[in-house]
Amino acid sequence: MTAAATALATSLPQEEAGLEPARATRDSRPLRLITCGSVDDGKSTLIGRLLWDTKAVKEDQRATLERDSSGRQNDLGLPDFALLLDGLQAEREQGITIDVAYRYFSTDRRAFIVADTPGHEQYTRNMATGASTADLAVLLVDARAGILEQTRRHATIATLMGIRQFVLAVNKIDLTGYDRARFEVIAHEFREFALTLGVRQITAIPVSALKGENVVHDGRAAMTWYEGPTLVEALERATTRSAQAVGFRLPVQRVSRPGESFRGYQGTVAGGAVKPGDSVVVLPSGMEANVSKIVTFDLVRNAAVAGDAVTLVLDRQVDVARGDMIVAIDSQPMTGRAFEAQLVALLPDGIEPGKRYWLKSGPRRQRVVVEPVSQLDLSTSAWHPAERLAMNAVGKVRLVFDEQAIFDGYEQNRMTGAFILIDPDTNDTVAGGMVTGRRAEIGGIRKDDERVVLSLPADLADRLMASEIFASRRHDADVRRTDAARIARLLAALD
Repeated sequence: MTAAATALATSLPQEEAGLEPARATRDSRPLRLITCGSVDDGKSTLIGRLLWDTKAVKEDQRATLERDSSGRQNDLGLPDFALLLDGLQAEREQGITIDVAYRYFSTDRRAFIVADTPGHEQYTRNMATGASTADLAVLLVDARAGILEQTRRHATIATLMGIRQFVLAVNKIDLTGYDRARFEVIAHEFREFALTLGVRQITAIPVSALKGENVVHDGRAAMTWYEGPTLVEALERATTRSAQAVGFRLPVQRVSRPGESFRGYQGTVAGGAVKPGDSVVVLPSGMEANVSKIVTFDLVRNAAVAGDAVTLVLDRQVDVARGDMIVAIDSQPMTGRAFEAQLVALLPDGIEPGKRYWLKSGPRRQRVVVEPVSQLDLSTSAWHPAERLAMNAVGKVRLVFDEQAIFDGYEQNRMTGAFILIDPDTNDTVAGGMVTGRRAEIGGIRKDDERVVLSLPADLADRLMASEIFASRRHDADVRRTDAARIARLLAALD
């Protein structure tokens, strides 16, 4: 791709660059974003400038910032914007970011939650934490240094965490004399690398975080050659991840039984929507029921959507406990005892193969053995076989459970596809990860430990369970109901 072609791609209309047109009205959903990149590329300064120019810094904060910046003002006489983010004493002493700092700001069109993540390799785990909930990544690059190994590392981790929208902020462009050719070379190099990650939604912007050019206010006075959006305009047009991509999901937090006449199942809707009369199934038991009523603390509702905290009342008595999941009967998550996942090791001891950890996903906690499969070489984006995962390592693993587990793929639903691993000896969180798939066969009969597992159409499963032949072996098998439509879809996928 030539520099001219790159320039053309940069100046395409926003719809063709993967961004929605600016909304005329305010978007009620805040956009969650992270800033990432190599150390000293200007992440904290950029966010500080965003907060300053969007008037998100209160008067008392301004006074404190000006006081703390004494002797650290830049050539423009402005305070040290990085101090708005670097709150730890060690961060201020060393001039680096160590922990993840979250800040809030808004424009007339949208509200934002931004996470400033550290650039040092030793704090990669903190960057992964910030990326796990983000809709978009602002990846900073020093215009003088270009794309570095840590730039690639952060882009790779952000992609593994499900981020598919990137803003490439080529910072400190003023220190190159606003060199257009330099900007285009960096933008082209990153686009080529991003293609290997499967990322195509990239908006490249030349910025000077220190001077505020192309951050909130445009920098056309200094960069007449750039015709794209400012950083804030790009953020206003970005999309948020939707939890409606899957069917209804309600991880049960608590069973409410204030009296004999009421039994409700409380939790926060983690995906989809539900209304009275909808058919649901309780997992892992497989019991089916219909929704009778949806209750909140002050009223009875006619529907609930992702993010709503509700109490669900069913039309019949079923056995439901904390950690179970109530889901749409026609759109169910994966169940099984073995899953494929990717994770980031968070502690110095890393992940010990064969050790039994606690896995926590929502309110559900289960025993699991982790089997490392491969580790990502973040400098080359290649996966290599691995028997153990050290701290900060990104790895592919097999999760083997003692009992039935319930997950959606992380790409489909972050809430029901993410997990943390807890060391049972110390109660420390040793890893965070996401489920990518199930290792069990689809349908048919298979042997799992010493039990037979049958996945059959619902009518056939009921006939089998009622037979005298099956009665004597009932405790040696797990029967999972499905429907003919699901079987047809699975068979079509195999063809």
